[in-house]
This record gives sequence, structure tokens and C-alpha cells, in this order.
Amino acid sequence: MTLETSEFLHVGKDENSCKIAIRHRAGKSPGLVWLGGYRSDMIGTKAEALDQWAVNNGHACCRHDYSGHGQSGGEFIDGTISRWLEESLAVFDTKCAGGSHILVGSSMGGWIALRMCEELAKRGESHRLKALLLLAPAPDFPHYLMKPHLSEDQKQQLETRGYMEEPSEYSDEPNIFTKALFDDGDKNRVMEGMIETGCPVHILQGMNDPDVPYQHAMQLVTHLPNENVSMTLIKDGDHRLSREQDIALLLRTVETLINA
Repeated sequence: MTLETSEFLHVGKDENSCKIAIRHRAGKSPGLVWLGGYRSDMIGTKAEALDQWAVNNGHACCRHDYSGHGQSGGEFIDGTISRWLEESLAVFDTKCAGGSHILVGSSMGGWIALRMCEELAKRGESHRLKALLLLAPAPDFPHYLMKPHLSEDQKQQLETRGYMEEPSEYSDEPNIFTKALFDDGDKNRVMEGMIETGCPVHILQGMNDPDVPYQHAMQLVTHLPNENVSMTLIKDGDHRLSREQDIALLLRTVETLINA
């Protein structure tokens, strides 16, 4: 049974304040915390599967929509990694105060998860994390996966309009990437030095991923030298990893991390 209604949390100050939609299920520890990808929401296939697993096994589960996504307020075009990180930490602090948790980050959500680890470590709160499960993680994607491939026209769009558009394989609406996202992304880059997560990390990565090449995940591993890190490569897996067999692998991995 999936929660049918969302609750809302005001995050941000003054003109940057907006309502963040949350679906939280109480249960035993460790709880699951879903962090979605760019332009995705908390009622996608993987998030729903995690929530159902939580129902069946009695674990807590929390998910939310970033501002400009799903049921949350705010404009998508105003979004940045810093803003979505602030919202994710606010939800985590408000709804996940007790026990330990597994952050499950998909694509851009993997970047948010890694930044949450850094911010929690600064507070001395790494103990709140049981593990990280990253699905096709895309940390630093504007810098490493986009900038090298921008056309002159796209560069011009960013400078003159403040954003660029490109066709989306997953929606009739084009993807929009703002100059603010690029600039702010540089301030949040994690693949510059060692990333201290303070907990085990498992990565699920498709080798047929057209958006985040599996080599990017392999490079990420080199920035996690002191952690218990493992990776499962899915030879025919795409970026979404939403097929029945992908979902089954996701849930088996969750169980392994919980029982470790």
C-alpha cells in the first residue's frame, strides 16, 4: 500500500522559501531515504518499489520532491544543487531524526547523497548513515558529462539567455540546464579529492547507460579509497534501471546493506 497523500515542509527564507512535498512512512531502523534524479519525482518506479518494500518489511521510508519537481513548490528553472541539497537535508533532519538510514540516490540524487554525507560529517553526524546505495550516480555531471560536449550554440544560449535546452529521451518537454546550475555545480563538486562518506557505499550501474557512462561511476570509486565500496555493473542496463530485473536487484542490494 502506497501513501496517497503528501505532507509539506517549508524550506528556505524569504523569496527562496517554498513548500517541499514529502511522503514519510514510520518504521524500524535503518530507514530508507530516496533521493531522485534530475526532473524525476518521488512516485517513480524505483521510489514506489522501495516504499512497498518498506511496507512489507516494516522499515521506515522517506522520499520528497525537490523544488520545481513533482508536487513541491518553486520553479524548476530556479533549482541548483545547493538549493536541492538544502531541501534534502531539511527533510532528513525533520523526518529522519532517529536511528540510522540508507541514502538511496538515483543519478543526480547520487550527487545529493554524497554532498549530504559531507555536510553531515561537518556536523559530526555521520553516525546517522548506515550506508549509501547509488544508482547510476551522476556527481559533478555539468562539469564532467556536459561541459566538454557543449556546442557553440549551447554555450551562447547559456551566456545570453541564462539557460540552454536539449531534447529529452524521457519526456516530450526539453531538458533545461541553467547557467546557475553549472556555476553552482562547480561549487559542489565532489570528484576533486577524497570523499569521506563514513559508511559503506554500493553502486548499481548500467553499462548501456547513454546519460551517465559506467566509466564515470568507476572514476567515482577512485575518490572513495578509504570506504567499504562495491559496484555491480549491469551489462545491458540503461540509465533508468527500472526494469523488473533491475528493481529486483535494487531490493536485494537494500537487504544486503541492511543486514551487513
